[in-house]
Amino acid sequence: MATLTATNPTMLDWKQSLDPNGQAATVIEMLHETNEVLADITFMEGNLPTGHRTVIRTGLPTPTWRKLYGGVQPNKSQRAQVTDTCGMMEAYNEVDKALVDLASDGQAFRLSEAAAEIEGMSQELATTLFYGDETSTPEKFTGFAPRFNSSTAANADNVIKGGSNDTDNASIWLVGWGPNTCHGIVPKGSQMGIQVNDKGQVTIENADGSNGRMEAYRMHFRLDCGLCVRDWRYVVRICNIERSDVTADASSGPNLPDLMFEAMERLPSLSGNIRPVFYMDRSIRTKFRQQLAALTKQSTLSYENVGGHKAMMFNEIPIRRVDALSADEALVS
Repeated sequence: MATLTATNPTMLDWKQSLDPNGQAATVIEMLHETNEVLADITFMEGNLPTGHRTVIRTGLPTPTWRKLYGGVQPNKSQRAQVTDTCGMMEAYNEVDKALVDLASDGQAFRLSEAAAEIEGMSQELATTLFYGDETSTPEKFTGFAPRFNSSTAANADNVIKGGSNDTDNASIWLVGWGPNTCHGIVPKGSQMGIQVNDKGQVTIENADGSNGRMEAYRMHFRLDCGLCVRDWRYVVRICNIERSDVTADASSGPNLPDLMFEAMERLPSLSGNIRPVFYMDRSIRTKFRQQLAALTKQSTLSYENVGGHKAMMFNEIPIRRVDALSADEALVS
């Protein structure tokens, strides 16, 4: 994954963002990564100022076969409370006032810088959604991977191993988004989405690291969010997919279509008030498409409009490309 660096824009940055007419050009982010998952998340307001508390059923009552004159023992289901917390992600963008004044459209130049901040936040959110872990980084929220990271836990039925014994592993995720299954959360009483606050012109007190001052324009960005997995049965992880072992014809190594068919069968339902979606990085999705073409005479891939955009479908389930999943993962045992 590309490394993001946060620096104040320089004169060179300003020059490179102009078109031949001196106007602010549309900036194509060189560090742009596709995070299609952000368009799928169902967000709901939490019931706590810091997150959301959910009551889940951990056991079902057992009925009784009664015979004549026989008794029936009353019983009840078992329940447990689970609290998911939210994280606060913030960023500042500061641009030298003199640099903005050089642009023929200063506001457009500032907006192009704001777009870069939002892109960086979206990348970080996608990464945290899958790999965030409160035990090691308590300022973040816990994502999917730490919740589905063992083949012996209670949710081990939804952890499918791809057969790798190495360290260059990838995962494919199948998530059934819905208000009663898995969804994003925002703190109680807070706003959804990225909050942008234009602070206007400010004086930077230590601009050069030597207590020098500078006039600048400042914008503040904030996003409060978290993840709630209310029903773990609607999240499936296909892990231990060794990248170097995946072949285009599935003659050796993991058979990705077969693994994805298996994941689909792990979900209790693919219809109703849920929205199932597959997630994988670009290299794994490329191998998946090649394997599917080699293994089937008539491809089961199709393209449909999902939310106004063309989406690749596999057995009527969208396949999203998420570059945050391109990092090598440790072996899940």
